[in-house]
Amino acid sequence: MSSLRTSALGRKGRLIALLAGLLLLSCVANLALGAVPIPPGEVIAALLGRGSGTTASIVLYARLPRLWGCLLAGAALACSGVIIQGVLNNPLAAPNVIGVNSGAGLATALCCAVAPGAVRLTPLAAFLGALAGVLLVLFISERAGAARITLVLAGVAISSIFSAGIDAVVTFVPDALSGYTDFRIGGVKNLSMARLAPAFWVILIALVIALSLSNELDLLLLGRETAQSLGLPARPLRLALLMLAAALAGAAVSFAGLLGFVGLLVPHIMRRLIGENSLPLLLSSALGGGLLLTACDLASRLIFAPFELPLGVVLSLVGGPFFIWLLLRQRRGGGGL
Repeated sequence: MSSLRTSALGRKGRLIALLAGLLLLSCVANLALGAVPIPPGEVIAALLGRGSGTTASIVLYARLPRLWGCLLAGAALACSGVIIQGVLNNPLAAPNVIGVNSGAGLATALCCAVAPGAVRLTPLAAFLGALAGVLLVLFISERAGAARITLVLAGVAISSIFSAGIDAVVTFVPDALSGYTDFRIGGVKNLSMARLAPAFWVILIALVIALSLSNELDLLLLGRETAQSLGLPARPLRLALLMLAAALAGAAVSFAGLLGFVGLLVPHIMRRLIGENSLPLLLSSALGGGLLLTACDLASRLIFAPFELPLGVVLSLVGGPFFIWLLLRQRRGGGGL
């Protein structure tokens, strides 16, 4: 038994190391490739502060913030999806599906309309909006029962309401969201390190706390009654974990807009590769989310170069068919839809 467990741990470790290696290669490609290809040597020189001229400016002020945006948003949305699916015990739940992203987007729009110069407040506002979406979904799931399709349909309705709120804010205050179309589609263009800094700290702290609560999340997966019989305060813990999921999704939305499908696609892939254990699942999902977004962002720049597709469009082209496949698979498997 111990040898089998050691073998499983070794396999998970190798998979996580492989993901980290692929993510590193994707990061290098993101910095080097684009409308203006830059040799890897010049990229490294720019990162070390030894570069000069146009290439160094492109690396440091255009591609590096964009890369950080992909890494942060990918890790945050993927781990938020892991937590939400685990707490709600629903594989179809994800930040973009159940209204968490749109709630964060509405709060961000309101914050920008009321205090346009308070950039550092947008992660907090987005967290509050995402938390409102999470609490609404939690309330509906507890009232309506455990039917998975009920939760998904409720999330669609909540997303529509929040999206209508965003449209109303932008109608009355057209300058509330600069690049409104880009915000609705989702993307990481025109970012700066200063704009990313508040969200970076929120995501880092939330990820550390989520990883520290991985054992408790594993117990919740056994069911609320089982968790309570083991002495776990199930209701407060569910709320705390959902608040972490809201913080992660809200921080990502505050700078990357309403990116979809990361929190649905990545956790499912990682569960098939890693298994259900929460600690390696969270770690692999953080890496996988970053890898997915960096790969999609690179594809968005290269497919029709020098023209560029929005990142959210590429994600939807990848995630939409996956969501349909997942619905069909749940139906065939008798998943309680």
